[in-house]
Amino acid sequence: MTSGTYPNDLGAERVAIALSGAAVTFGRGARKTAALSPTTLKIAEGEFVALVGPSGCGKSTILKLASGLLQPSEGAVIVGGRETAAKAMRIGMAFQNPTMLPWLTVERNIMLPLKIVRPFRGEYRAKRRTEFRDRAHALLDQVGLKGFADKYPWQLSGGMQQRANLCRALIHEPRLLLLDEPFGALDQFTREELWGVLQELWLARKPTVLLVTHDLKEAGYLASRICVMSARPGRILDDSPVDFPRPRTVAMTFDPDFVALNQRLRARIVEARGGAEQS
Repeated sequence: MTSGTYPNDLGAERVAIALSGAAVTFGRGARKTAALSPTTLKIAEGEFVALVGPSGCGKSTILKLASGLLQPSEGAVIVGGRETAAKAMRIGMAFQNPTMLPWLTVERNIMLPLKIVRPFRGEYRAKRRTEFRDRAHALLDQVGLKGFADKYPWQLSGGMQQRANLCRALIHEPRLLLLDEPFGALDQFTREELWGVLQELWLARKPTVLLVTHDLKEAGYLASRICVMSARPGRILDDSPVDFPRPRTVAMTFDPDFVALNQRLRARIVEARGGAEQS
């Protein structure tokens, strides 16, 4: 692990996400609240970047900026070489709650993006029982859910639902995967198992991933870079690469270098929280 600030100049690498002085303010007048300070951040295609920091620091705000669900109050957000409003990059998303539709089978839930997203939606009716179904089943096999395609979400455990949720986020082959606390509601053992599943999916497909998490161990296990954010209005305090070799294992998280990484990240977050309390 290299401490210090990771350069935002990515050289010849293609940039997937670029925030240039992007800031977000909610409300007006006396009710005006700054959620995100002017922030500059570049993420290369194929990188796995984790955002960590105190609650309410703007992690999810950056995620929403990257998705186009939120526009900056000032500055610019470029995704896939275009302003986010242009929706140039195909995006997959997964959240803490799987939000599976209970009246659809797991297979039908996973295939929903193919019914909505171009260019797949034009082919959905013709391919839903052949190529698209095979694609859904292949993903289910990859995440350990072989044989569960015909089940309903309420018949699955929370961990199984989140596995299916990852399949749904990936089935339309997104170039950008946005994850907001996807394993936060799960027990520690299930969470660690799904870290391995997500790592395998990323190594196989290499989408650009932006992960919001409160779990420093999770960030160190999964990410190739970790950005530590300050208390609100959020700003990036530290942007460092994670150099541990892949594939990573849970056993590695007990190594001295990994423990030192977690301690350093925690110290930065405690410092950020303390600064907010003193101001």
